[in-house]
Amino acid sequence: MARPVNLTYSIFFPPTHEQCKAGVLWAKEVEKRSNGTVKITVFPGGTLTNANQCYEGVENGISDIGMSCFAYNRGRFPMMEAIDLPLGYPNGQTATHVANEFYTTFQPKELAGVKVLYLHAHGPGLLHTKQAVKSIDDLKGMKIRSTGLSAKVVEVLGAIPVAMPQPSTYEALQKGVVEGTFAPIETLKGWRQAEVIKYTTGCYSIGYTTAMFVVMNRNKWNSLPKKIQSIIQQVSEEWVNVHGDIWDKVDIEGQNYTLSLGNEFIQIDNNEQQRWETAVEPIIQNYITESGKKNIDGSKVISGLRQLIDKYSKIYLK
Repeated sequence: MARPVNLTYSIFFPPTHEQCKAGVLWAKEVEKRSNGTVKITVFPGGTLTNANQCYEGVENGISDIGMSCFAYNRGRFPMMEAIDLPLGYPNGQTATHVANEFYTTFQPKELAGVKVLYLHAHGPGLLHTKQAVKSIDDLKGMKIRSTGLSAKVVEVLGAIPVAMPQPSTYEALQKGVVEGTFAPIETLKGWRQAEVIKYTTGCYSIGYTTAMFVVMNRNKWNSLPKKIQSIIQQVSEEWVNVHGDIWDKVDIEGQNYTLSLGNEFIQIDNNEQQRWETAVEPIIQNYITESGKKNIDGSKVISGLRQLIDKYSKIYLK
């Protein structure tokens, strides 16, 4: 009889979230293919380590495996943070595959302390507002909920960023504390924000994403039998598509939900898209400058990301 392997898995998403469910299914698939040799106990909703502590928790062995966002530890992952820039991600499959190939290509040293199993990333972060925004000029002076990098996007677009987590956004929109929010389309249904906005502006040329990791404690990984490592590796490769599909599915559900409430999707033409893209270019240039101070070739990183977005857009943009 093979010696049983017991693993813990910390996921920051709540148990009802589709991405948490995907993580649970990943664990079950590993157990199944190992014929029960591997047992994985999942701790959803940050019950073992919260979103900010998840990565460090894996490094220190508090959990064996963890899923969270690189952005929750901003500054620690200077190369991986480039994925989150407003580079025009069209959908979740593209963003997810870009994140994985980017990691494989560049092998950033900042992740050397863990075993990266796979990455995933949501569909385009867009602008959702109470009043119609048909051009960049309409945004001037508007109070827009945003966090981290998206706050910089709001600022360069001429609006006023208001830092706020997703759980507080519904009430803030409802009470007029903010006039809009930058977020993935899935939040319109998943967080019911379609009930308190009226318009979504299709500013896809600056669509940003948030890269998320699934990583394993390096010592734990090295202690596993080669056969178990092979099973985990294979399932992880398959789950890249699983997560990408889910991100696109929930975006479609969010769009259908907002339209069912009578809300409007505002399409902007190529000239207007270019105006938005030009407005955010200083953010990208600033990344290149700042990353150079950390011995990272920011120009090469951005060029690589744009090539990957183009590559996977052709495959997954339908």
